[in-house]
Amino acid sequence: MTIYPIETGNFKLDGGAMFGVVPKSIWNRTNPADDNNMIDLAARCLLVEDGDKLILIDNGLGNKQSEKFFSYYYLWGDHSLDRSLEKAGFHRDDITDVFLTHLHFDHCGGSIQWNKDRTGYEPAFKNARFWTNKDHWEWATKPNAREKASFLKENLLPMEESGQLHFIDRGEAPFLENSELGFGIHFVDGHTDKQMLPHISYKGKTVVFVADLIPTVGHIPLPYVMGYDTRPLLTLQEKAKFLDNAAENDWILFFEHDAHNQLCTLQQTEKGARLNESFSFDELFKTP
Repeated sequence: MTIYPIETGNFKLDGGAMFGVVPKSIWNRTNPADDNNMIDLAARCLLVEDGDKLILIDNGLGNKQSEKFFSYYYLWGDHSLDRSLEKAGFHRDDITDVFLTHLHFDHCGGSIQWNKDRTGYEPAFKNARFWTNKDHWEWATKPNAREKASFLKENLLPMEESGQLHFIDRGEAPFLENSELGFGIHFVDGHTDKQMLPHISYKGKTVVFVADLIPTVGHIPLPYVMGYDTRPLLTLQEKAKFLDNAAENDWILFFEHDAHNQLCTLQQTEKGARLNESFSFDELFKTP
């Protein structure tokens, strides 16, 4: 089994929204803002190769939205999903399963693309099954006013219409039947209802794809919770338990949104769990 980081592109969001009640004078030290108060973010995904399975965890913003839409997010850099897959030796048609931590547009926008003549939409991974869970699907397709702008129907409904949409029962990963891959799923509800965080056993370590529970290294301290979270007090509880477990068990955190740090470990301090070391993927998991 081999895992690969897949850089799908970079964007920016308002730093105040990303850090909620934490003052800019504090969060600006770890996540410096530009003149528009925007901070650098990544849309980093994870590819898991396991026998005849090729599982992509999340897939970025995609490219089907309008120029006006993308202008709000200040896209930057030269990463793309296809170039990253090619670097790893694959093509999007090789993907067998797409695991979606949740259905906000920056996590699942790459699932669906325009058809050839741009008259409608089609799955961007024609041979893959898309995996979410029933509770989150209901939450996303009947969105509350706070999250409505993040759950785009053009990202969601074509998945269902294609017949490629499948649901995961709590804690189970049916796409890994008969596999020896250690792939656990941890559900969290503070950011959005039933977000799924994969835990992967790899080279003797536990790698956790932390998605939007901990967007960047700067979000490790407990009160650093995004303004986007629907239940911030619940996020506090979920983070506290997660951070303690991560520090105690030496988990490797894989960051989806940290543009400058791919992985890190934690340590316990008098102030709680804090950054221990950060690594690039190649530094920690060098391949021959």
